[in-house]
Amino acid sequence: MGASKSESFSEEHNEMATLFKALSHPARIAIVDYLLSVDSCICGDIVNELPLAQPTISQHLKELKNANIIKGTIEGTAICYCINPDTIYKIENHFGMIRHKLKNKCC
Repeated sequence: MGASKSESFSEEHNEMATLFKALSHPARIAIVDYLLSVDSCICGDIVNELPLAQPTISQHLKELKNANIIKGTIEGTAICYCINPDTIYKIENHFGMIRHKLKNKCC
């Protein structure tokens, strides 16, 4: 976040910005949706589901993994991915706080 002076913001603000940035591409949303629809996933399975090349899928998976939205485990020569529930809870809590604060607000 260099030019945005990220050090001027709280750790939570920076963490949420990282998560939202990682989720800000439709392919990554599609990957998350796909991972939620299956028990486990190998990268090749995702390539068969989305209209993107394998290197592009790998780059999107890397972004999601770097933001801790997904986890990957190596099984032989394959990597199996799954959603990281702890990160999803953080996002849910953040939006829950927003929803709670909006209850008593009006425009």
